[in-house]
This record gives sequence, structure tokens and C-alpha cells, in this order.
Amino acid sequence: MNRIDARFATLKAEERKGFISFITAGDPDLETSAKILAGLPKAGVSLIEIGMPFSDPMADGPVIQDANLRAFKAGITLVKTLDLVRGFRKQDSETPIVLMGYYNPIYFYGVEKFLAAAKLAGVDGLIVADLPPEEDAELCVPSQKYGLHFVRLLTPTTDAKRLPVVLKNASGFLYYVSVAGITGVKQANTDAVQKAVAAIRPHTNLPIAVGFGISTPAQAAEIARHADAVVVGSAIIKTIADNLDVDGKAKAELVDTVLDFVKNLAAAVG
Repeated sequence: MNRIDARFATLKAEERKGFISFITAGDPDLETSAKILAGLPKAGVSLIEIGMPFSDPMADGPVIQDANLRAFKAGITLVKTLDLVRGFRKQDSETPIVLMGYYNPIYFYGVEKFLAAAKLAGVDGLIVADLPPEEDAELCVPSQKYGLHFVRLLTPTTDAKRLPVVLKNASGFLYYVSVAGITGVKQANTDAVQKAVAAIRPHTNLPIAVGFGISTPAQAAEIARHADAVVVGSAIIKTIADNLDVDGKAKAELVDTVLDFVKNLAAAVG
């Protein structure tokens, strides 16, 4: 069983909601990124989403864009991103990992080569923001041959006609983007999320995670009332940025501060 399936099955059996944290691989540097990643499960994270840095992340706002730039400056590559996962798997064989990014780096790496390497490193699923369902033959369908889930993004503009198309080859879980636009800019509207999730549920058995616009424990708790999991990214990345010195280097307390923030979010989700 894929780790994502196993984790959501456990959460359901225990009548708990999941907490999904997002970090950018290599931010603010490879060593610090690895330490944050290693500490996330003990901080209460159910699933980990790792951003594969890209020079033109169209779905991401300034906070995550800056994280990508820091990661590139620190020497991150797609190979080193997979190395980061491989290092994590040496100490944790259970926490699911989803790589989030854009198709261009994967295409140039080589689709089959990337999927084989990702599976071997210990990746469980992919979110590729710029590959619509019409392009499933590019990556979505091949990924399933390697036992990797392809997580679909649903947005406030996904109407009833579009929904079956998006759901067709979705697997693992669904990621509902709670606000129209980029990450880290608008606040999620709980009432709107409740209505959207309720409209999606009759059409799928997949768990529904909600992200974008969630930055505090109180907001996370509210969203968790209606979703199977809550995703927080920009607020975590901002905490990293807030704990850099004037030269952009990690302060001594950065890792502990970030993990404490994550712990409070995870506890609020329950």
C-alpha cells in the first residue's frame, strides 16, 4: 500500500484530521532544510509536501518564490531534492512525501528516469501544477506504473462540468485550493470551503485536503472541520525567512522555531 493511502486510512480509523506541511527543498540551505524535514513528523505532521524549486513557479506567491531563490542560491537541484528525500527515508519509512512542482524540470530530467529515481528515493506522490488532465499521458499515467500517486488540484473555478475530467486519474488525495490566485496572499473563507468540499465529496472517495490562505492555528482548526487534511505552506516558509540573519543565513534558533510553529498548527488540526 502506498504510504499516502496508509496514512489516510489510519487517520480515518482514529477519527483524526491530517496536517500537511509544505517546505521548499534546500531552503534556506541544504543542511537546514534537511534538519527541518527530519523534525516534521515529531512535530505532528501527517504528510510532507516538498517543493521542487523552479524559476517560474506560477502558482506561488512572493514568499515561496523567495524560498525558491534561496534554494537555488544554496545549490539545490532536482537530484539534490531527491537526495533530501533519500536521507529522510533513512530515519523515517512511514511518513508520506509528496513532491510539488512544475513539469519543465521533470521533462528535462527525463520522465521515466525521474519517476524511477523518485520511487527509489522514497517519494509517494506528485503534484504538478502546470499539467492539466488533458496532458495525463505526459506524467500522470506513467507515474501510476511506478506506484506514485498523482494528486489533483481543485480550485474555486472548477465547475460541475470540469470536475469529472479532473477526477478521472486523480489518486492519493485531492488538494482543494481554497482561494483563487497564488499562494500566501488571500485568507481562506471557511464558509466557501465548506460549500466547495460538500459539493466535491459525492463525486469521489478520495480524501480532500485544503490549502492556500491558511496561516494560523485558529484558521487551520476551522478548515479542519470540513476537510480531511489541512495544508500550510507560505506561513511555514515565512517563519523560515523571519529567522534568517542579515546575510540570509539561518539563525541558530531557526529549526526549533519553525518546528514549534508547525507543532502548534498540527495540534490545532487535531
